[in-house]
Amino acid sequence: MSEHRNSRRQQAAASERSRSQEGERPAAARAHRKEEPPTKDKEYYTIGEVGKICNISAKALRYYDKIGVISPDYICEENGYRYYSRKTLLTVPVMKYYKQMGFKLEEMQELLGGNTYYYVQQNFRSKIDELKAQEQEIHDSLVAVKDWYELVREAQMVIRNDIRDISVKFMSQESFCFMDQEFSYEYMDSIINIPWTNYLEEIGQKITGPVILRFPSLEEKMKGNCARARIMQRAVLPDEKNPGQTTVGGGMAVSVYHIGSHETIDQEYGRILEWAGKRGYQCGPECYERYVVDYWTTREPAEFVTEVIVPVVKAAESGNIPL
Repeated sequence: MSEHRNSRRQQAAASERSRSQEGERPAAARAHRKEEPPTKDKEYYTIGEVGKICNISAKALRYYDKIGVISPDYICEENGYRYYSRKTLLTVPVMKYYKQMGFKLEEMQELLGGNTYYYVQQNFRSKIDELKAQEQEIHDSLVAVKDWYELVREAQMVIRNDIRDISVKFMSQESFCFMDQEFSYEYMDSIINIPWTNYLEEIGQKITGPVILRFPSLEEKMKGNCARARIMQRAVLPDEKNPGQTTVGGGMAVSVYHIGSHETIDQEYGRILEWAGKRGYQCGPECYERYVVDYWTTREPAEFVTEVIVPVVKAAESGNIPL
C-alpha cells in the first residue's frame, strides 16, 4: 500500500514537472491562482510575462538580477524558473526613469531599494553636477562641429560664385586663444600646428572656427620676409581675464577671398593696397589670413579658400587702426 502511494506521488511530481517545462507555474507559484484570473490579480509573473508587461527582455532581467538591481521574488528549485511579484514589477518603471535621467545601473541599486531624503538628495545633486559637465562638453562639441560645417559651406559658395571682389566691412570683437611663434611660409605646418595643439591642451583651452594667422608687418608679408606670426582661433569659452586669450576686432577692414594654393596668396595684398588707396583708406601695419578651408578639410590646394584681411581707416581719420 505504501509503495502504491509513493508511486502515485512520483507520478504527480513528474506531471507537475512536465507542466512546468511547458511554461506553467509550479504549485508554489500558483498557490493563489484562480481558474482564469485577470492579470492584475496574479501574485507571481514568469520572466516572459514580465518582459511582455514591462517591455523588457529576459536577458536584461537576468542581468539586473545578477547585479542586484531587480531580483525575482521566487525561483523554483525544480527548474530554476524565476517569478516576480506585482510589487517587483513596479520597480521596472522607476528603474527606466532613473535610466532616462542618466543614472548608471550601479548607481540605482541603493536608490531603488528606498532610502532617506538626504541620501536621495545627495545622489541627485551629484548627478546634476555630472550632467551639467556633460552638457557643457556636448555644447562645446556642437559649437565646433557647426562652425566647421559653416566654413565648408562658406568655401563652397565662394568657389561656386567665384567671389574674388575686394570689400570693406566691420569686424566685430571676438575673443581668441593665441600663441606667437616663428613663421617660415610652411603653411601646412602653420595651419595644422602641433605646438599650437599641445599648447591648448596644456592651458586647458578649447577653440573653434578657422585658424587665423596675424602677421605683424603687411609689407614684410608681401615681400615673403615675415619671420613671426600669431596663430589664433576663437575661444569656445571667452574669458577676458585669461592671459591666453586676446580680443580682436571692433574696427573696419578690407578683405578679399583667395581661391587656391597658399603659395600665391601674397598677390592679394597688392590688390588690397591699390583698392584701398583709390578709395581713401589707410591700411594698418599688420594683416590677417583666415583659412576658411585648408589642409584640415582637403588636401587639394585648388579647393583652398582663404580670406585675406587688412585693418583700415579713412585716410582723413587720425589715431590707431584697430582690429
